[in-house]
Amino acid sequence: MSSTNRITKPHEIVERALELSTADGCVVIANEGSSANLRWAGNALTTNGVTRSRTLTVIATVDGKEGTASGVVSRSAVTADDLEPLVRAAEAAARGAGPAEDAQRLVTGTPASPDFTDAPAETSSAVFADFAPALGEAFARAREGGRELYGFANHELVSTYVGTSTGLRLRHDQPNGTLELNAKSPDRQRSAWAGRSTRDFKDVDPTVLDAELAVRLGWAERKIDLPAGRYETLLPPTAVADLLIYQMWSAAARDAVEGRTVFSKPGGGTRLGEKLSELPLSLRSDPNAPGLESAPFVIAHSSGDDASVFDNGLPVPATEWIADGHLNRLSTTRHTAGLTGMQLSPGFGNLILDAGGEKSLDEMVAATERGLLLTCLWYIREVDPATLLLTGLTRDGVYLVENGQVVGEVNNFRFNESPVDLLSRASEAGRTEKTLPREWSDWFTRAAMPALRIPDFNMSSVSKGV
Repeated sequence: MSSTNRITKPHEIVERALELSTADGCVVIANEGSSANLRWAGNALTTNGVTRSRTLTVIATVDGKEGTASGVVSRSAVTADDLEPLVRAAEAAARGAGPAEDAQRLVTGTPASPDFTDAPAETSSAVFADFAPALGEAFARAREGGRELYGFANHELVSTYVGTSTGLRLRHDQPNGTLELNAKSPDRQRSAWAGRSTRDFKDVDPTVLDAELAVRLGWAERKIDLPAGRYETLLPPTAVADLLIYQMWSAAARDAVEGRTVFSKPGGGTRLGEKLSELPLSLRSDPNAPGLESAPFVIAHSSGDDASVFDNGLPVPATEWIADGHLNRLSTTRHTAGLTGMQLSPGFGNLILDAGGEKSLDEMVAATERGLLLTCLWYIREVDPATLLLTGLTRDGVYLVENGQVVGEVNNFRFNESPVDLLSRASEAGRTEKTLPREWSDWFTRAAMPALRIPDFNMSSVSKGV
C-alpha cells in the first residue's frame, strides 16, 4: 500500500492537499462529523442511530495582473485518491474566475492549535446514557397523565481543521445538541412544544419539560377566539432568539452603508451609535461564552458581504453589537471594513441578549394584567429589508393572560413585526437564559435570551394553522 493511500486522518488530508497545490495561495478546510439521534412518537422510541460524515473544501488563490482570484470547491466523503482532482478543480476555478473583490493576503501569525494532529472528536449513543432513562420516565408519566409525547434528540460533534499555505494549522471541535419535545392530547386537538439546546445532554431533563407541557395542555382545555390586532405580548426566549438571529443576518456593514438595510440612515451613512432601545440592552457574541462556546477563528467556505474565504483563520473576538441600547457594531470582513471605514467585526457563532432583568417568564406572566403569552414562532420570512419587517406564524400555543393568570388558549395568528422596531418598543426584559431558536435550529442553536414584554405586538391576522 502506498503512503498516499494511508492518508486517512483529517490533518493528513489537509497537509497532503496543501502539498499538491500549485496555486499562489491555498486554504484547506476539513470537517469531520459524527451524530447520534433518538426519535419518539406516542410515548415510545421509534428510531435511533449514529452517522459519520467528512467534507473537504479547497480554496485556491491565483495572483494575476488584474488582481487575485479565488476558486472554491467542496466535496463530501473525500479519500486520498480524491485529493489531487479536488485541488486541481479549485485551481481551475480560480484561474477561470475574475479578480475577487474581497481579495486580501491570507491570514498569518495565528498560533497553531496544539491538538491539530489529534484524531477528530466523536459522539456516540453514549451521550444519551442519562437522558434516555429519564425520557423513559417521561413517557410513563405522560401515559399516566393522558398525553402523548413526540420529538427527537440529536447530538453532533464536528471537528474542523483549517490549514493554509501561509502556515496556519487550526482546529475547533464543536458539539451541538438539540432536544425538541411535543405533547399532544389523545384527540390531537391540543398541542404544546418545548425545546432545549445543549452541548452534552447533561443539562436537560425531559421529565421537567414534560411537566411544563402538561401545564400548557391544561391551559388549552379552554379555547378563546380573539381577533387580529395589537396585544401586549410576552415573547419567550426562543421567539426573541429567532427574531434577533434574523436581525444579525441583516447586519452587514456594507449593505447598511449602501442604503439597503434597516441599519442604513436616511440620506446616507449608517445608524451606528443610534439608540435602538430604552432598555439597557446588550447584544453580544463571545466564542468563549460558557455553555455557548463557538469557533474562536473564522471558518468561511464561501465569500459574501459578511464572510470572506480570505479571512479563514482570522481570530474572532468577543463583540458587543448593541451596547446599553445603542447600535455599536455592524459585521465586517477585512474587505468590507476597509470599504466602510468601520472596525473589523467578523461574524458570530453565538448570540447573547442581556438587559439585566431578573424575572423568570412565569414571574412576568404573574405581573401581566391582560396580554398574550406565546410559545414560539415559525415560518418567518422577510417582507421589507429596508425596515426588516418580518412575517410569520405563532405555533403550539398562544395563551391569554388575565390578572396574572393564564385563562385559556387562543387561536394562532400571523404577525408582522420588525425585530429592530420591537427592541425600541420593548418595555421589560426578563432574565437571560440559554434557549433553542425553533425556527433556525437547523442552522443556529447557540443563543441566550430573555423574555421580552411588547406592549403592542402586531397580530396582523388570524391563522388557522397549528
